[in-house]
Amino acid sequence: MEFKSLKKNRTFTVKEDDKELIKFMMIYEGECQIGVKESIKKYNYSEQQYYNILKGYKKRGFVGLVNKKPGVKENTKRDKEVVNQIVRMRFLDPFQSAGVIAQKLNQQGYEISKRSVERTITEYGLQKKLMSLTQKMKKVNKMLK
Repeated sequence: MEFKSLKKNRTFTVKEDDKELIKFMMIYEGECQIGVKESIKKYNYSEQQYYNILKGYKKRGFVGLVNKKPGVKENTKRDKEVVNQIVRMRFLDPFQSAGVIAQKLNQQGYEISKRSVERTITEYGLQKKLMSLTQKMKKVNKMLK
């Protein structure tokens, strides 16, 4: 993008991939020069995006203009205590389903879903080990002898 300078025959060029500077220029022009409506048209942002960007800038300065990675940053439901409870319950009764563990934890006051329990069980390698058909046959043959 090119911006005309107040001095004659000069322009200021901003690279297209410099998103933070473009956002700053948009809110600067929106607040101090051409107004919000013209600024969002010029920079191709919606009004809601403009005010979110402005809010981020007012709260954190230039750092607030940096795009954040999408998605959850941390386990909000599965803190250390909940994970310990899930592991403990799984060791006490390895045949308990994730749904039953989640239900028991919810009764104890922990807010956790069945899917979160399943993730924890998978991450810690606490899945039930199912015997293959050959292992079952060997076990049955040993019992018959």
